[in-house]
Amino acid sequence: MIISHKYKFIFIKTRKTAGTSIEIFLSQCCGENDILTPINPQIEPHLARNYQGIWNPLPEIIASRGHGFQSTLKKMRRQKKFYNHIPARTIKNRISNKTWNDYFKFCVERNPWDKTLSWYHMINDRAGGNLTLDQYFNTGDFCLNYPSYTDAKGNLMVDRVIKHESLMDELNQVFGMLGIPFSDTLGVRAKSDHRKDRRPYQQVFTRAQRTIIEKVFAKEIEMHGYTY
Repeated sequence: MIISHKYKFIFIKTRKTAGTSIEIFLSQCCGENDILTPINPQIEPHLARNYQGIWNPLPEIIASRGHGFQSTLKKMRRQKKFYNHIPARTIKNRISNKTWNDYFKFCVERNPWDKTLSWYHMINDRAGGNLTLDQYFNTGDFCLNYPSYTDAKGNLMVDRVIKHESLMDELNQVFGMLGIPFSDTLGVRAKSDHRKDRRPYQQVFTRAQRTIIEKVFAKEIEMHGYTY
């Protein structure tokens, strides 16, 4: 997650959407007073800064009806005011209304079938490479991103959702609008080495698996018009 006072934007980081690569690139452009959360594992030249601090947790505790209370207290003790993959609704509670309203807010989303396959390869690689696709589906661990950029009612909280499928073109538009120097490349492809099988998802998923993804990601498919 990045809050840039220099360029007046908020970048909400979603999963399996080149978020780490974008953070690394922007880290080199952002100012000393901008807020950048740590990434794990650390990848040079990314430099986390200004993400620690204290805040009033009551508004978000009330809004969430107490859900995540212990997690919030744990972050407070560690003064982790901002953290990797922090959702938009939490960011809004921890910054001023003026900053939230004045800054350009954006994130990236990805075709759910392609995203699921990429997510599976990462989990499988981290688990030692012995997790079959069927075993993964049985875990129910799917990479839903929309809660990161919508409110509790599912309403969009960002000004723009960039599609991963047209990432460079859309980043060029957004960075140009914000005044961020960009030469059509992020210069790094972080966390891209998990996926050894580069077959398109249409050649990998069974009909049943395709249908499961369609049901799980129904909200994202409806919001962004994705098709198989």
